[in-house]
Amino acid sequence: MTTYPKFRAAAVQAAPEFLDTPATVDKACHLIAEASTHGAELIAFPEVFVSAYPYWNWTMTPVEGSPWFEKLFHAAIDIPGPEVAALCAAARAADAHVVIGVNERDPYSMGTLYNSVLFISNTGELLGVHRKLVPTWAEKLTWAGGDGSSLRVYDTGIGRLGGLACGENTNTLARFSLLAQGEQVHIANYIALPVAPAEYDMVEAIKTRAAAHSFEGKVFTIVACAAITDQIIDTVAHNEAARTLLERPHSAFSGIFGPDGRLMTTPLIDDEGIVYADIDITASIQPKQMHDIIGHYNRFDIFQLSVNQQPQSSVVLNSHHVPTFPHPYLTEVPEETETA
Repeated sequence: MTTYPKFRAAAVQAAPEFLDTPATVDKACHLIAEASTHGAELIAFPEVFVSAYPYWNWTMTPVEGSPWFEKLFHAAIDIPGPEVAALCAAARAADAHVVIGVNERDPYSMGTLYNSVLFISNTGELLGVHRKLVPTWAEKLTWAGGDGSSLRVYDTGIGRLGGLACGENTNTLARFSLLAQGEQVHIANYIALPVAPAEYDMVEAIKTRAAAHSFEGKVFTIVACAAITDQIIDTVAHNEAARTLLERPHSAFSGIFGPDGRLMTTPLIDDEGIVYADIDITASIQPKQMHDIIGHYNRFDIFQLSVNQQPQSSVVLNSHHVPTFPHPYLTEVPEETETA
């Protein structure tokens, strides 16, 4: 008889030590250890938790915000790098899978950053890195878009894990591509967004997206959202209007949804903390009997989705050297050799 994984998941709602990467990585490692003491085998962190979200894009002009981009570039991390190694070691020590958002520096360009999500196994292996496909609205002033090479699902001992960052969770085709790869547990990481338009309720928006993905795909969704603190507000509020925007409540939500689209936990709103839920992958079977959109409840003779997972490059170099880590703008092709 086939059995499916059962485990405890944790959604961390916390704020980074703003633009202080060593302190934020240290905080993340302590939170990983804390969650593991409560039995968590999957620990999800917010979007760009390491170590800042560019709130200045929403409250300053591009010229005013330019010096802040440079601060963020210095605070961003390289992959691989010492910060990743520390997070992998913490996951291994906790015997837990960790999914965490980071600001990633392009390894060749000094002006390009990515909003990236690390997937780390319970043995401390970096399974993969997802780069946000399309930065949302004002975020385009900070991040470049990723490509389809990172739109992947990872087969682990606790199930098949996939994830998207913040607004990507409204991208129907991106979500379907993960579901079609057999996603069983979806990690949706977010930032607190008090700077949204007045009529936009971030908490309700997150809940709607997470419930929809869980219900449509019959999967579990772990929502981990950043909190915003007085320290962050004091750092980036350059005037009273900006402070008023940043202090707006009801802007952060973390919780865990079941395959019926309903919350399994009492969620966290705005405050820092950790939400836990016990997950049984078997619970997806009966809901899928009614609607399995990657199987019997679809018409693949009518609909077809094509996903380009080829890394996109701006230059092709004829060389025998192969990079040790994939890079989005550089593809190296071995020179052809004559054969007898």
